[in-house]
Amino acid sequence: MVRKTKVEAAVTREQLLDAAERVFRDRGVAKTSLAEVAAAAGVTRGAVYWHFRDKADLFGAMCERATSPLDAMLVEAGGRTHDDPLGAVRGLAVSALIRLATDPRAQAVFEVIFHTELTGELADFAGRQERDRCDCLSNVESIVEQAVARGQLPADTDTALATRLLHAYISGIMREWVFDKGAYDLAARASSLVDTIVAGLAANPPRRATRVRPRVRPRTASAA
Repeated sequence: MVRKTKVEAAVTREQLLDAAERVFRDRGVAKTSLAEVAAAAGVTRGAVYWHFRDKADLFGAMCERATSPLDAMLVEAGGRTHDDPLGAVRGLAVSALIRLATDPRAQAVFEVIFHTELTGELADFAGRQERDRCDCLSNVESIVEQAVARGQLPADTDTALATRLLHAYISGIMREWVFDKGAYDLAARASSLVDTIVAGLAANPPRRATRVRPRVRPRTASAA
């Protein structure tokens, strides 16, 4: 009986997350009440509070469900040694774009995220999102550093800046495509889009800034 209750609770939680995706996308997070989410899920308002503290907690769980597979892939890749580090970076980026292009849930959640101002009751989620971004950058940079160590990139490559360029490029594609899905077939173009940035990085990576010595001023007659 206990096992059945746990299963039923898990089903209800999934129903609430599914409903949140639909209602948040249709009405916006700020304009949606938990009662509306409960109604869309076909459960009572009390069921919402059984699973989630408040709307921010529900919003965070909805986002985590959609993004956790990619997060897990990044953590796993960042902790491994790669024979072809740039190839690993390419594979991660292509996988991220194809997942977005082929997963309606990911599309719905990213659409909600990109349209939502993370202030007020969602301010805590903004902090968590920033921590996730930093974790992503850290995992990717560890692979870029391997590319330097294996000679795929020059020794003076600014790995932090290179990683930020990769992140900005891929996240920019994701955001732009979510706003206009009919513009092109993202799944079909994913490989070529990623090849553009990886090839550019390999050909002309950002270099670490060298410290410039201040110019020595000529001595004046009085100083002679």
